[in-house]
Amino acid sequence: MEDDSSSAAGGPTAAEQACFEAGIKFGSLYHQFAGTPISPDSADSLAAAMAEAIENQPHCEQVVVSIDTDALSEAIASSSASYTELTGRLLDVEIHVEYEGCQAVAELVMEEGYPLMSITSIDRPG
Repeated sequence: MEDDSSSAAGGPTAAEQACFEAGIKFGSLYHQFAGTPISPDSADSLAAAMAEAIENQPHCEQVVVSIDTDALSEAIASSSASYTELTGRLLDVEIHVEYEGCQAVAELVMEEGYPLMSITSIDRPG
């Protein structure tokens, strides 16, 4: 196993690679599903489908997706339709990635109304 403090030939460490992998998973999750029509009746099944789809990717250990049903109801109430489109404001996401013994956990956070990925922990072997 590589020493996580540095890498040969200047390549990324295992922890850096784990964080990169988390970013790839978040990009895939968000940009694949943003804009999907969603209603209170479809929220749970969409959240499950999102998690299951992203868990298929390499190095992905666990994906937890939930949809803020209060925010969903508010978004629907402000429109003339019985559904709305999925946005980051409606999502609560946590992604767990493992790469060469390093575990990275990332969450979706909203900053000034914009959805961003945040690494919340990195556990290194040893």
